[in-house]
Amino acid sequence: MQVPRKQHRKRRFPGGSENSCVRHRAEHKDHVWSYDFLTDRTEDGRQVRLLAVIDEYTRECLAIEVGRSFTAHDVIGVLQYLFAVRGAPQHIRSDNGPEFVAKAVCRWLEQAEVKTLFVVKGSPWENGYVESFNGTLRDELLNREIFLSTEEARWVIDRWRLDYNHHRIHSSLNYQTPAAYAAGCVLPAPATPAPPEHSRITNPDSLTQPGAKTGG
Repeated sequence: MQVPRKQHRKRRFPGGSENSCVRHRAEHKDHVWSYDFLTDRTEDGRQVRLLAVIDEYTRECLAIEVGRSFTAHDVIGVLQYLFAVRGAPQHIRSDNGPEFVAKAVCRWLEQAEVKTLFVVKGSPWENGYVESFNGTLRDELLNREIFLSTEEARWVIDRWRLDYNHHRIHSSLNYQTPAAYAAGCVLPAPATPAPPEHSRITNPDSLTQPGAKTGG
Protein backbone atom coordinates (compact mmCIF):
# COMPACT_ATOMS: atom_id res chain seq x y z
CA MET A 1 0.00 0.00 0.00
CA GLN A 2 1.48 3.28 -1.11
CA VAL A 3 1.00 6.45 0.86
CA PRO A 4 -0.08 9.26 -1.47
CA ARG A 5 2.45 12.01 -1.76
CA LYS A 6 1.48 15.30 -0.25
CA GLN A 7 0.69 17.85 -2.89
CA HIS A 8 1.80 21.38 -2.24
CA ARG A 9 -0.48 24.15 -3.33
CA LYS A 10 1.01 26.87 -5.42
CA ARG A 11 1.32 30.11 -3.52
CA ARG A 12 -0.29 33.09 -5.13
CA PHE A 13 1.67 36.30 -5.38
CA PRO A 14 0.59 38.60 -2.52
CA GLY A 15 -1.78 41.32 -3.67
CA GLY A 16 -3.61 39.43 -6.36
CA SER A 17 -3.78 40.65 -9.93
CA GLU A 18 -1.29 42.73 -11.89
CA ASN A 19 -3.47 45.82 -11.36
CA SER A 20 -3.60 45.58 -7.56
CA CYS A 21 -2.09 48.28 -5.36
CA VAL A 22 0.50 45.78 -4.09
CA ARG A 23 1.83 44.67 -7.46
CA HIS A 24 1.46 48.03 -9.23
CA ARG A 25 2.57 50.58 -6.65
CA ALA A 26 2.67 54.33 -7.07
CA GLU A 27 6.30 55.47 -7.30
CA HIS A 28 5.90 59.25 -7.45
CA LYS A 29 3.33 62.00 -7.34
CA ASP A 30 0.65 61.65 -10.04
CA HIS A 31 1.91 58.20 -10.97
CA VAL A 32 -1.26 56.39 -9.83
CA TRP A 33 -4.58 57.90 -8.83
CA SER A 34 -7.51 55.83 -7.65
CA TYR A 35 -11.20 56.58 -7.41
CA ASP A 36 -14.29 54.97 -5.96
CA PHE A 37 -17.90 55.66 -5.00
CA LEU A 38 -19.44 55.82 -1.53
CA THR A 39 -23.14 55.95 -0.73
CA ASP A 40 -24.91 57.88 2.02
CA ARG A 41 -28.38 59.39 2.58
CA THR A 42 -29.76 62.80 3.40
CA GLU A 43 -32.24 63.31 6.25
CA ASP A 44 -35.21 62.63 3.94
CA GLY A 45 -33.86 59.16 3.15
CA ARG A 46 -32.80 59.94 -0.40
CA GLN A 47 -29.53 58.47 -1.63
CA VAL A 48 -26.40 60.56 -2.01
CA ARG A 49 -23.35 59.32 -3.90
CA LEU A 50 -19.79 60.50 -3.37
CA LEU A 51 -16.99 60.12 -5.91
CA ALA A 52 -13.62 60.20 -4.12
CA VAL A 53 -10.37 60.65 -6.06
CA ILE A 54 -6.96 60.27 -4.38
CA ASP A 55 -3.28 60.32 -5.31
CA GLU A 56 -1.91 57.03 -3.98
CA TYR A 57 1.65 58.32 -3.58
CA THR A 58 0.97 61.56 -1.69
CA ARG A 59 -2.29 60.34 -0.08
CA GLU A 60 -3.94 63.61 -1.11
CA CYS A 61 -7.68 63.57 -1.59
CA LEU A 62 -8.00 65.42 -4.89
CA ALA A 63 -11.80 65.57 -4.97
CA ILE A 64 -14.95 64.32 -3.30
CA GLU A 65 -17.80 65.07 -5.70
CA VAL A 66 -21.32 64.84 -4.26
CA GLY A 67 -24.51 64.14 -6.21
CA ARG A 68 -27.73 62.17 -6.20
CA SER A 69 -26.47 60.09 -9.13
CA PHE A 70 -23.55 59.95 -11.52
CA THR A 71 -23.30 59.17 -15.19
CA ALA A 72 -20.17 58.34 -17.16
CA HIS A 73 -20.09 61.93 -18.41
CA ASP A 74 -20.24 63.20 -14.81
CA VAL A 75 -17.15 61.10 -14.05
CA ILE A 76 -15.43 62.57 -17.09
CA GLY A 77 -16.33 66.06 -15.88
CA VAL A 78 -14.65 65.51 -12.51
CA LEU A 79 -11.52 64.06 -14.14
CA GLN A 80 -11.44 66.80 -16.77
CA TYR A 81 -11.34 69.45 -14.06
CA LEU A 82 -8.60 67.66 -12.10
CA PHE A 83 -6.50 67.11 -15.22
CA ALA A 84 -6.85 70.80 -16.08
CA VAL A 85 -5.70 72.10 -12.69
CA ARG A 86 -3.18 69.44 -11.68
CA GLY A 87 -2.19 67.50 -14.77
CA ALA A 88 -3.06 63.95 -15.74
CA PRO A 89 -1.76 60.90 -13.86
CA GLN A 90 -0.04 58.06 -15.64
CA HIS A 91 -2.53 55.49 -14.30
CA ILE A 92 -5.91 55.49 -12.58
CA ARG A 93 -7.09 52.52 -10.54
CA SER A 94 -10.70 51.52 -9.93
CA ASP A 95 -13.11 48.65 -9.53
CA ASN A 96 -15.38 47.51 -12.33
CA GLY A 97 -18.30 49.80 -11.56
CA PRO A 98 -20.43 50.71 -14.60
CA GLU A 99 -19.39 54.38 -14.49
CA PHE A 100 -15.70 53.43 -14.58
CA VAL A 101 -15.81 50.76 -17.29
CA ALA A 102 -18.14 52.80 -19.51
CA LYS A 103 -16.84 53.11 -23.06
CA ALA A 104 -17.05 56.91 -22.90
CA VAL A 105 -14.80 57.06 -19.82
CA CYS A 106 -12.29 54.53 -21.15
CA ARG A 107 -12.13 56.27 -24.51
CA TRP A 108 -11.64 59.68 -22.88
CA LEU A 109 -8.85 58.37 -20.62
CA GLU A 110 -7.16 56.75 -23.60
CA GLN A 111 -7.21 60.07 -25.44
CA ALA A 112 -5.66 61.69 -22.35
CA GLU A 113 -2.96 58.97 -22.38
CA VAL A 114 -3.96 57.67 -18.94
CA LYS A 115 -3.81 53.91 -18.45
CA THR A 116 -6.64 52.24 -16.54
CA LEU A 117 -5.97 49.69 -13.79
CA PHE A 118 -9.15 47.69 -13.18
CA VAL A 119 -8.91 45.44 -10.12
CA VAL A 120 -10.42 41.95 -9.99
CA LYS A 121 -14.17 41.88 -9.35
CA GLY A 122 -15.02 41.28 -5.72
CA SER A 123 -11.49 42.16 -4.57
CA PRO A 124 -11.71 45.62 -2.95
CA TRP A 125 -8.36 45.06 -1.20
CA GLU A 126 -6.68 45.40 -4.58
CA ASN A 127 -7.76 49.05 -4.51
CA GLY A 128 -6.57 49.34 -0.94
CA TYR A 129 -5.55 53.00 -0.76
CA VAL A 130 -8.91 54.44 -1.76
CA GLU A 131 -10.75 51.76 0.26
CA SER A 132 -8.77 52.80 3.35
CA PHE A 133 -9.55 56.44 2.64
CA ASN A 134 -13.25 55.60 2.26
CA GLY A 135 -13.22 53.91 5.65
CA THR A 136 -11.69 56.97 7.27
CA LEU A 137 -14.21 59.28 5.60
CA ARG A 138 -17.11 57.11 6.71
CA ASP A 139 -15.91 56.63 10.30
CA GLU A 140 -14.96 60.25 10.91
CA LEU A 141 -17.69 62.08 9.02
CA LEU A 142 -20.47 60.18 7.26
CA ASN A 143 -21.41 58.05 10.29
CA ARG A 144 -21.52 61.17 12.50
CA GLU A 145 -23.38 63.67 10.34
CA ILE A 146 -26.97 64.00 9.10
CA PHE A 147 -27.10 66.08 5.93
CA LEU A 148 -30.24 68.07 5.17
CA SER A 149 -29.42 68.44 1.49
CA THR A 150 -26.78 67.69 -1.12
CA GLU A 151 -25.65 71.32 -0.88
CA GLU A 152 -24.97 70.95 2.84
CA ALA A 153 -23.26 67.59 2.28
CA ARG A 154 -21.07 69.11 -0.43
CA TRP A 155 -19.96 71.99 1.82
CA VAL A 156 -19.30 69.88 4.95
CA ILE A 157 -17.50 67.13 3.06
CA ASP A 158 -15.22 69.55 1.24
CA ARG A 159 -14.27 71.22 4.54
CA TRP A 160 -13.36 67.78 5.86
CA ARG A 161 -11.32 67.07 2.71
CA LEU A 162 -9.28 70.26 3.17
CA ASP A 163 -8.64 69.42 6.81
CA TYR A 164 -7.57 65.90 5.82
CA ASN A 165 -5.10 67.21 3.24
CA HIS A 166 -3.62 70.04 5.30
CA HIS A 167 -3.81 68.94 8.94
CA ARG A 168 -3.81 65.13 9.02
CA ILE A 169 -0.31 63.68 9.41
CA HIS A 170 0.53 60.19 8.08
CA SER A 171 3.26 57.94 9.43
CA SER A 172 3.80 56.62 5.89
CA LEU A 173 4.58 60.20 4.79
CA ASN A 174 7.29 60.72 7.44
CA TYR A 175 4.65 62.24 9.70
CA GLN A 176 3.77 64.97 7.23
CA THR A 177 0.36 65.96 5.95
CA PRO A 178 -0.54 64.93 2.39
CA ALA A 179 -0.38 68.55 1.20
CA ALA A 180 3.04 69.15 2.80
CA TYR A 181 4.42 65.90 1.43
CA ALA A 182 3.13 66.69 -2.06
CA ALA A 183 4.69 70.15 -1.91
CA GLY A 184 8.07 68.54 -1.29
CA CYS A 185 7.83 66.22 -4.28
CA VAL A 186 9.68 67.06 -7.47
CA LEU A 187 7.29 68.95 -9.69
CA PRO A 188 6.96 67.79 -13.31
CA ALA A 189 6.03 71.24 -14.62
CA PRO A 190 5.85 74.87 -13.45
CA ALA A 191 2.74 76.12 -11.75
CA THR A 192 -0.09 77.59 -13.79
CA PRO A 193 -2.49 80.45 -12.88
CA ALA A 194 -5.44 79.65 -10.63
CA PRO A 195 -8.07 77.52 -12.42
CA PRO A 196 -11.67 78.60 -13.00
CA GLU A 197 -14.31 77.47 -10.52
CA HIS A 198 -15.19 73.78 -10.88
CA SER A 199 -18.51 72.77 -12.37
CA ARG A 200 -19.78 69.29 -13.15
CA ILE A 201 -21.29 70.64 -16.37
CA THR A 202 -18.42 70.26 -18.82
CA ASN A 203 -17.77 69.27 -22.38
CA PRO A 204 -16.61 65.64 -22.16
CA ASP A 205 -15.04 65.77 -25.62
CA SER A 206 -12.57 68.52 -24.78
CA LEU A 207 -9.12 67.69 -23.48
CA THR A 208 -6.66 69.96 -21.75
CA GLN A 209 -2.97 69.47 -22.26
CA PRO A 210 -1.50 67.05 -19.70
CA GLY A 211 1.17 68.42 -17.43
CA ALA A 212 -0.62 71.48 -16.04
CA LYS A 213 0.25 72.02 -12.38
CA THR A 214 -1.98 73.28 -9.61
CA GLY A 215 -1.81 73.93 -5.96
CA GLY A 216 -3.20 71.85 -3.04
